Amino acid sequence: MTASLRRLDYTRLIKSRNISAHRADPTHRLFDPERAAALLARNGNLDEAIWLIFLSTHFGQHKKHGWRMLRDVYSQLGKGVWTWSKVSANPQKFRAWLQHNFQHIGGAFGNHRKYETLNPVSNSGTANIVDSFVKCFQPSPSKWFSNLVQSTGNDPHTLFGAAYDGLTIERFGRLAKFDFLALLGRLDLAPIAPGSAYLSGATGPLRGARLLVDGDASSQSRARDLDEILQQLDTVLHVGMQVMEDSICNWQKSPHKFVHFRG
Repeated sequence: MTASLRRLDYTRLIKSRNISAHRADPTHRLFDPERAAALLARNGNLDEAIWLIFLSTHFGQHKKHGWRMLRDVYSQLGKGVWTWSKVSANPQKFRAWLQHNFQHIGGAFGNHRKYETLNPVSNSGTANIVDSFVKCFQPSPSKWFSNLVQSTGNDPHTLFGAAYDGLTIERFGRLAKFDFLALLGRLDLAPIAPGSAYLSGATGPLRGARLLVDGDASSQSRARDLDEILQQLDTVLHVGMQVMEDSICNWQKSPHKFVHFRG
């Protein structure tokens, strides 16, 4: 839990410090999508910040190659930037570019996204996923969340649940949706925060919850019941459900010896 809390502290530090413009430049070695999104939002470009967090969630950070794949795609292999405004105005142009260039893109998908593919002819390829994001968030990602507030109210937990249920992004299952929305909330790109660990459909977090509650990761306790128990536990610990979800997932991989897991 301490390791998971430090990840939240890291995000708070990002938001409070000056951020170099190089962090938002995908051709620069200092490029970092989280810092870039914070800088974009600070400069009033909230749509681009949300778009970049979506891309970082889709590609993931690879243990060896870092953000290389995201950098290559976002920068058009160093020849421009696939911004939200450019891609949303003409998704077919992005698809055509990817078709022509996907074999030249370096790096690899991150561990949580290791079954994804760049191949635009695949139904599960990046082009289709981008298409689905554009369709979901047109005409504007920030407007999508504003409309959600108007229709749902301003409780962060309720809003998170409504956003989670309303996302129609291809290949974004339980983990990708949780990670994407949780990071938007941490960076103040959307007024949302998870009110539960969203264990339904989970693998690692569900095993962790069963191990924590039942002493047996293979028990048959229902996700809904375990979610409620974790929420009750948090009324005492006050760490928040992002920390709860992240820490039990990592803990169940090595419950008797601390291992620092990243992605």
